[in-house]
Amino acid sequence: MEISSQGLLTQVTQFWNLLDDLAGSDPQGYEKFIQQQLKEGKQLCAAPEPQLCVQTRILKPKEKILFINLCQWKRIPAPQSTTHLVPLTVGRAEDTSEISDAYTVINVAYNPDVLQAAEKDQVKKDQLIQMAMKCIEEQLQFTLSHSYHITKFRIKGSIQRMKKNLMGIQTDSTDLREKIRKELTLEQIRSSTGSNSDHFPQLLLSKEQVSCKAECLIEEISSTEIQVEVKIPTYELKIVKDQNEKPLKIELKVELPGINSVSLCNLSVSEDDLLIEVSEKYRLHLDLPEPVDSEMTTAKFIKEKSTLMITMPLA
Repeated sequence: MEISSQGLLTQVTQFWNLLDDLAGSDPQGYEKFIQQQLKEGKQLCAAPEPQLCVQTRILKPKEKILFINLCQWKRIPAPQSTTHLVPLTVGRAEDTSEISDAYTVINVAYNPDVLQAAEKDQVKKDQLIQMAMKCIEEQLQFTLSHSYHITKFRIKGSIQRMKKNLMGIQTDSTDLREKIRKELTLEQIRSSTGSNSDHFPQLLLSKEQVSCKAECLIEEISSTEIQVEVKIPTYELKIVKDQNEKPLKIELKVELPGINSVSLCNLSVSEDDLLIEVSEKYRLHLDLPEPVDSEMTTAKFIKEKSTLMITMPLA
């Protein structure tokens, strides 16, 4: 049932009045409530962190090397008990090209407690890896080889790209504010200011919403966009050096046949990688051989040749 603007304003006013009353009658309870909300807000906004990287292979639809970054993320709820399924979220598959090979990277996130519990338990660790593979197969329509090895590095690609990939599939701030508005009721607020000072209103998502059964939770937080088949464009990368053979910059030439406007190109450059996306036609993700200065990077589109020229000074 939708709440009118006037009704919402009335509820907010009453809510603040109740908080004022709580601050006056129970200062310690009020401070505890505020601290709890700050803690929950910080947890909700926390970014995922890399834990370990697994290498395997995609068998179908096209055989390719696959790296799975297993990440810990406080935003992912822990399982309610040992008998419940383990919640996880699967990011969008990203195809990456290097000079010597091409591969795919997929980011998977678990609650930190889940990964830490499996850190020294090889059986549990294998179960989490196999679970991640199964979810990837079901959600992305891949067939994977279930033979794998854990790499010596914790993450394939950049941390910045991993965070953008995983956090990009989560609910945006507008939707979150709408959920918060609908979840906040006067009954919750009134009950929180009663005799039990340890119970506080949920200003963030309610426990019922966060702790729904695992099957629904996985479906909700692991949703991915429908993948559109795109091509990896032809490109040429070279490192420009000075007279003393000191590297100065990276120059990248990308051929984009059929593209006649730079407005169709979306370029993103970080210190150690680059991503070019051209609406439903081309996608190129490169790990750069040297750290670059992303703020000084320039790009030029040659319309006559449908070619994008990118110059990246080294950091």
